[in-house]
Amino acid sequence: MLAKDKAQKDEIMKRQLDLLNARYDLSKRVTTEVTMSKGKPLPVGPTARLKGVTWDQLAAMTPEAIKEKGIFPYLPLPHPNHPVGGMIFPQIEIKLLPRLLRFDIDFDIPEHFLPEFPPPMYLTTHKELGDVSKGEMVNIDNYYDLFNGLLNPKQLEGLRLLVSQFPQQQFNATADRKTEKPSIGVTCFDCHANGHTSAATHLVGDIRPQANRNRIETPSLRGVNIQRLYGSQRALKSVEDFTEFEQRAAYFDGDHLLAAKKGVNVLDRELRFNLWPSFRSCSIFLLHPKLNIYGKLDPKKATEAELRGEALFFRESQLCRLPCTTFYTDNLMHDLPGRRFYKSQTINGQFIRPEGLIKTFPLRGIKDSPPYLHDGRLLTLEDGGIL
Repeated sequence: MLAKDKAQKDEIMKRQLDLLNARYDLSKRVTTEVTMSKGKPLPVGPTARLKGVTWDQLAAMTPEAIKEKGIFPYLPLPHPNHPVGGMIFPQIEIKLLPRLLRFDIDFDIPEHFLPEFPPPMYLTTHKELGDVSKGEMVNIDNYYDLFNGLLNPKQLEGLRLLVSQFPQQQFNATADRKTEKPSIGVTCFDCHANGHTSAATHLVGDIRPQANRNRIETPSLRGVNIQRLYGSQRALKSVEDFTEFEQRAAYFDGDHLLAAKKGVNVLDRELRFNLWPSFRSCSIFLLHPKLNIYGKLDPKKATEAELRGEALFFRESQLCRLPCTTFYTDNLMHDLPGRRFYKSQTINGQFIRPEGLIKTFPLRGIKDSPPYLHDGRLLTLEDGGIL
């Protein structure tokens, strides 16, 4: 299997990169007028390549006409190897954590479209400290030294679980693993780097058959304490429910039969599952100096352009983004009717179908977590604004 997968790797990655290049302008276009929290330049767009029309012409067309001509620029983005799936990590993270390297495929989206790594980390309980990670990637070796004295014992134990490695189908000692050396698994913070995200990619765990599964980009855990729904499409009602679902399903690729064969790593819900949320509730967005306690711009601190942007957002925002809270989320799920613009089809192994309800993620701190939408098909904020 290893020899076969290695032999096919170049062909599979060429197919995926050909798809990306056909859809997007992947050249490095960034701005330093707005940067991520640690100073990484923000990618700017739009990046989509239009097919025989201008943006104005596309905007004037009906959904039916766009669908008939097959020119919708933001089709769902498949996994680099959709029939196989599994977690894939950006190369910049693999350099730090070589155990995350797969022998069959590489990460596909260029680094300038990804979050800064390692990202800063902020706590609700110590806002005055700013980045408590001190520029390090929080892991099992340094978490205690970094957080002892900042967290209470229950929170510290919850953090320990988040940086402990657990089995996952491509990263454990089983015959179908995709790592050359048997590994003891991955951690929650491998994907949710420093409680944020590295943009690691997976396939959503609760959809079958395989071709129907959606690519899923790792969302940030910042501000998870204010959310009331968990999982992009699952509508799980508590962090404890989400934790149990991830442990029982996603860590074994969503297949409970495979999990049963390998031996499910059951964590006691009462004693351990509730420890994970005890730390997650401490994660917070960067406090922006130009926003007041209501999440609005302070006219004395904001520029004219920023104030015009705020006015435009309040006037034009869709219902799911109405800024009824300081975090710009309604804590609901909405069906994004993208299916109006394209026909069902198979792209690189994924059957592109109506996608159903999608959770409203907070817009607070959005500049720190490209690419956007649940599958990362929107490489820049401009792409997101167009969609």
